[in-house]
Amino acid sequence: MAVQAAYHFPRGFLWGTATAAHQVEGNNTNNQWWKWEQEGHTKGTSGLAADWWGGRWKEDFDRAAEGGQNAHRMSVEWSRIQPTPDTWDEDALERYRNILRGLRDRGITALITLHHFSDPLWFFEMNGWENQQAPALFEKFVRKTVEALKEYCTLWCTINEPNIYALSGYVTGDFPTKHRGTRLAMRVLANMLRGHAAAYRAIHQIQPEARVGYAHHHRPMISKRSWSPLDAWMRSLRYNGVNMAFPSGISTGIMNTPVGRFQVPEAKGTQDFLGLNYYSVDTVSFHPGKPRELFTSSELPADADMSTNRFIANIPTGLFDTITWAVQTYPNLPILITENGVEDSNDTMRPRYLAQHIHQMWRAVNFNWPVKGYFHWTLVDNFEWERGWTQRFGLWGLDVETQKRTKRPSADLYAEICKENGLSSEMVQKYCPEVFEKLFPV
Repeated sequence: MAVQAAYHFPRGFLWGTATAAHQVEGNNTNNQWWKWEQEGHTKGTSGLAADWWGGRWKEDFDRAAEGGQNAHRMSVEWSRIQPTPDTWDEDALERYRNILRGLRDRGITALITLHHFSDPLWFFEMNGWENQQAPALFEKFVRKTVEALKEYCTLWCTINEPNIYALSGYVTGDFPTKHRGTRLAMRVLANMLRGHAAAYRAIHQIQPEARVGYAHHHRPMISKRSWSPLDAWMRSLRYNGVNMAFPSGISTGIMNTPVGRFQVPEAKGTQDFLGLNYYSVDTVSFHPGKPRELFTSSELPADADMSTNRFIANIPTGLFDTITWAVQTYPNLPILITENGVEDSNDTMRPRYLAQHIHQMWRAVNFNWPVKGYFHWTLVDNFEWERGWTQRFGLWGLDVETQKRTKRPSADLYAEICKENGLSSEMVQKYCPEVFEKLFPV
């Protein structure tokens, strides 16, 4: 006889999806990513993306609302709002107000990200976040934007994944930058921390009731060879470099990095919630041929349940470990899972990935840990940065040529989860029976 059970979440839990402006809007021609794409650094170009700037957000938000989602995390495009250092585009701000009205009219709570990887070209030409003026310039943009949108939003994410922005640009070279180097990456990260702190205070000045945080990409890591002290050392070095620099700055006002400490006293305590982006776990080893990456090599566990392009390993316990880290680092601070998802064009892995990760999140909630919401990456297929259209993270598939949306089975699973405010044995039996005994053991 089948087990009948359900893992329920607290009343008022936020269930949504996450998107980013450049990835869904289309024709963001005035930022550094568009330039990077035209220069051939990405797998294809964003083009129309999901055509949200053309109005297709309406039908996608309808789908989200019909699917029981009560929240949505989206970003605004700095280069649209401030096309030159001395000009503001009021029409762009009005269009964002219209989009936010669309969310409100559908009963969906907005979480707005103010910086999600894309910078205006004019900002990029002055070396972007390398420039000591960057935090003040970002604050100016934040003040203008929050003043314009505050009627529709009280939940703000200042910066998305500052660690990934700095490392993917200035260390690995996958993101658009003019210069490279690990020390420079850490200087950029310190400036982003200053920008976050300035934005935090500006938002609270404009909107005292606001809740402000940032979205932190957290990668649990293990040593590749448990017997190797070199691997253990490299794992520690890489873990601290990727995961701990920005949070250490917010905890203490001193940002600790593998290449030195940065004093940012104004950053201490500047968060009302912590956004966590979790996708997978890395195995780390010593590699003498990678001096640029401080002689560390990172890969996914060899025996893991792997996504389509072997980009993500399905390791649900990593989400629980990530939440554990957050609770230990910031006791009692509200937590939002601001991104979690998997690239899976055939939708064969996503149902079990989704169910298993939500189960791990429930484990954390069951300890009375303050997890307040979950935003699945993503609502509809989008342009995945340097990887272009080679990865499909959407609950809904997108035909880039025709803009046609196609519902994947996991969209129905997620809708059932959102409407139930929980995960039931019936859902797992229906959508991913292969993990039923793991989630509902007899």
